[in-house]
Amino acid sequence: MPVPWRSSAEVFGEYLTSHDLDTADVIDVDAAWHAFSEFLQVEIDGVDPDPDSDADGFIVQWGRFSWNAHRPSLAFTRQLAIVGVDDRDGRCADPEYWQVSLEMRFDDGPDLTGIEALPEHDTGFNFAPIGPHRRAALAEVRTDMERYSQLQAAWRTKPTDSELTLDRAD
Repeated sequence: MPVPWRSSAEVFGEYLTSHDLDTADVIDVDAAWHAFSEFLQVEIDGVDPDPDSDADGFIVQWGRFSWNAHRPSLAFTRQLAIVGVDDRDGRCADPEYWQVSLEMRFDDGPDLTGIEALPEHDTGFNFAPIGPHRRAALAEVRTDMERYSQLQAAWRTKPTDSELTLDRAD
């Protein structure tokens, strides 16, 4: 049964809790990845049903950003194209893009040095359909990320804090 899109962050939070994680204090990146992988298999109500649209996908991002005081970070994000709702003006025919994102931030350390200088800052969006194709895509993304020692280090490092959000994508 699909979950309401406005509840998607809460549902991701429930998966994190099932892995003994607190959304504001993730202590294990690998456990968060498993929760994210499970969350990505959940059907979300309100997503654009057009099979040719990029309506439901995921991306992993890393680096140092101004909004988190340039601390090393790693984010697991699901992007949803929601149809029929526009928060400002009522109903809307064009989809709105929303993101459910878990951002984990780390203290500086020698193993994370250079995370912002990697040749890539994200995995790129992946829109594999829910089910075996998405599981395979997740496995491939995880394997690709292992090419970088800084991302391997982030995976082994306890985040100093984390935040789970549902925000409209700009």
